[in-house]
Amino acid sequence: MGDRRFTNEQIDRLLRPKSVAVIGASDRHGALGATLLNNLVQYEFDGDIYPVNPKRDELQGLKVYHSVEDLPEGIDCAVLAIPRLFVIDTVRGLAAKGCGAVVIYSAGFSEAGEEGMKDQLELGRIAAEHGVVIEGPNCLGCTNYIARVPLTFVETNMQTPPKGTRAVGIASQSGALAAVLATALHPRGLYVSSSISTGNEAASGVEDYVEWLVDDEDTHVIAMYVESLRRPKAFIAAARRARAAGKPIVMLHPGKSNKAQESAATHTGAMAGDYQLMKAKLGREGVIFADTLEELADITEIALRCKALPGAHMVVLGESGALRGLAFDIAEDIGLDLLHMDDDNSPELRAILPDFVPVSNPTDITALGLSEPEIYTKVLTALLEDERVGSVVASIIQSDPITSKIKFPAIIKVLESGTFPKPLVFAGVDEGARVPKEYIEGLHEVGIPWFPSTERAYRAIARLADLAKRDLTDRSGAPLVIDGLDTVAGVVPEYKAKALLKPLGIAFPESQFAATADEAAAAAEAIGFPVVMKAQAAALGHKSDAGGVILNLKTADDVRAAFGTMYANVANYDASIQLDGVLIEKMGKMGTEMIVGAKSDPEWGPVVLAGFGGVTAEILKDVKLFTPDLGVEQVKAGLLELKQAPILKGWRGAPALDVDALAELIVQIGRVMTGNPRIREIDLNPVIIHPKGEGVAALDALMLVE
Repeated sequence: MGDRRFTNEQIDRLLRPKSVAVIGASDRHGALGATLLNNLVQYEFDGDIYPVNPKRDELQGLKVYHSVEDLPEGIDCAVLAIPRLFVIDTVRGLAAKGCGAVVIYSAGFSEAGEEGMKDQLELGRIAAEHGVVIEGPNCLGCTNYIARVPLTFVETNMQTPPKGTRAVGIASQSGALAAVLATALHPRGLYVSSSISTGNEAASGVEDYVEWLVDDEDTHVIAMYVESLRRPKAFIAAARRARAAGKPIVMLHPGKSNKAQESAATHTGAMAGDYQLMKAKLGREGVIFADTLEELADITEIALRCKALPGAHMVVLGESGALRGLAFDIAEDIGLDLLHMDDDNSPELRAILPDFVPVSNPTDITALGLSEPEIYTKVLTALLEDERVGSVVASIIQSDPITSKIKFPAIIKVLESGTFPKPLVFAGVDEGARVPKEYIEGLHEVGIPWFPSTERAYRAIARLADLAKRDLTDRSGAPLVIDGLDTVAGVVPEYKAKALLKPLGIAFPESQFAATADEAAAAAEAIGFPVVMKAQAAALGHKSDAGGVILNLKTADDVRAAFGTMYANVANYDASIQLDGVLIEKMGKMGTEMIVGAKSDPEWGPVVLAGFGGVTAEILKDVKLFTPDLGVEQVKAGLLELKQAPILKGWRGAPALDVDALAELIVQIGRVMTGNPRIREIDLNPVIIHPKGEGVAALDALMLVE
């Protein structure tokens, strides 16, 4: 099973049970056990129902059992709608009776302090010992809409998808968000296959249910709300399987505003926060990220309804010059690629449009469609047939039922007459317009999503098109193993870090370590003036703050004098710091300061951070994370997405910089991290990037080794 904790057959006992026990069944209005039991009866659960209540003999025409001990052996699933105090003993009793799965609604476990955490760990132990799938605690349960199994205390609208209809599977750590997402999708005419809320995840997590949804033939897209992935490696394995199966994962994951880890030893460790690390890793597995709940639903709709996902280069058919300008602004703001089209490069479209309408993107056909509605069919078909186009948006003024009657049939006809390996999306520009329901349903029937606003459509397409632009191929080289790493541990100061990394091809200026003033002078003579002197100690993370860097020393006497000055500076800064000595280094050429570093997360593994450095590095945070499986061209593409990327290309007459050399350094550091699992962090700051062809030089280095 690899990273999988449960087989599909085990999870089937939760999501496709043939028998369900309701522990805490009731007929009291508002009671969780009452709503659950009513859901099962109302929607005619096709299996055996075993209500348990010590004070009742019958509920809704069903025999009631007085205790868990009275239940038959081997029930597939039991749902606990009981106070937290009774949960542990009840789960033990169910496990002893061979129950396959347990849903626990009760709160008050890990979120309630030390005692609650202790009980939650006990739930996990029982689950592992007996092979029981436990959902929760602190969850809203689950619903399988295909098998019509509503194991939730929420009043459920059991909309079962018609056979052959594409449906979304929902896996959410928030029960409320799972219910809200299903509620948002149903009015759009979209269907949910299964919805699972995982709660505190005592014994099963979202990764377990993603594995099941990947193999579920009724699920075509997986939508998720996740706050913390507790088993990242297992989730990566599940996401990889989902991508191979052609099932997009769309995820809403809050956390962009989280503070960086204060315990990080380097700039890199502080700047490569958990959220960004997660996003970098999962982005490589094809996960699509939404920023809002609305966006999560919008992306899911396009992924479900369209025959294919958007590719790069969107084109827009519009009806207003003003809206054309707004489209440019939105596209630039969200990073959406608009294909450049003109009369010369688009002869097919030129032949369709009247002379007074120039070919452009967005194309403004003015009000022509009101008198010649067939123009919509012709133009949209031509755009969909254009191999350069990744997606098409019909940005339409809807106005009223009369206008809709003119425009909608001609747009629906586009996909009635054929299918194309790219999506066509309808985006109204006048949200609130009176559009008859039958026209929206007509769009849906042929696979055209309808959005009430253009911006929502553009944002959803941008997220999906970003996936199409990613090169997800593993282009990493062989790991680089550091010889002598076993001789160091903890924070490794600059002189030792450089000695370990330089044999692997990392570009550093020529340098020598010196423990005395005379050794420092001799080192400077050997290297050649001018030189820089830098204080060396594991406890001295930021040398410049302590007066531990002295530049442009031009004679041996300068070096000897600087040696004493430096020791005095550090003593004044922090008398507890004992210097190992100093590093004498050749003064290098001026250039643009960058930062390159890496951290290895115990769960997620290594990631490399790179971007613009200097004193503003941690303020501006113009950096990007790169996974170690990337090649040079992939890294270059990422570097050119930085906010200050124009500087790399050559800004205002300055020469273009050596992005190739910088990308090669980033790839090298990734290979170092994969080859040396004991390294927790590496920080090269600054890295000076020179004009194209002149390379890069890492001026400082720090490592943290466990």
